[in-house]
Amino acid sequence: MNWYKMLKTYFPVEEMKSKKHIETLLKDKQHCYFLDYSADHVILFAEFEDFIFVDYVYVSSQSRGKGIGKKIINKLKQKNKTIILEVEPIIESDPDTKKRVHFYEREDFKLSQNIHYNKNSLLTGEKVQLNIMYWSPLQESELSVFSKVIRMYEEIHTYKDKEIYGHEHAKAHQVLQYHEEKSGVVSKAI
Repeated sequence: MNWYKMLKTYFPVEEMKSKKHIETLLKDKQHCYFLDYSADHVILFAEFEDFIFVDYVYVSSQSRGKGIGKKIINKLKQKNKTIILEVEPIIESDPDTKKRVHFYEREDFKLSQNIHYNKNSLLTGEKVQLNIMYWSPLQESELSVFSKVIRMYEEIHTYKDKEIYGHEHAKAHQVLQYHEEKSGVVSKAI
């Protein structure tokens, strides 16, 4: 099975990029966007000078529980940069959503309480709410992580979207908000 089919068997269609989009990123942004895969796993990630964005990570069902996901995450942690990823909110009727969040929590990722992220899928048009999880060797603030999420959104998710899909993602300030619960401070991406 090829790496894209592996991703499609696991991720909801509304969270997927088209194969053409991913291949365009791999070709045009080969300095920062990477694919690693085997029969057991797929990982697509973008590495910037000060953070890593994990776009997709998949471990085959027959290989889960064997430490492959942990090895992948530990290899990224060795780069000593903040790691950011998107996760679906926990849905009680979908036990995989809870398993994913708990896996990342066991790997010392924090679930952002202040970054709010709602976008429309370019493949389906559906509204997609995602949560941001992050790991930082420097105990980075969520506001700092927010600025990295904006960059990831603008450089990866929206890259050549009009050319590939025929329409564009919403602008960052329309899908990303930082809302500090304690202070009531609300910031939008600019």
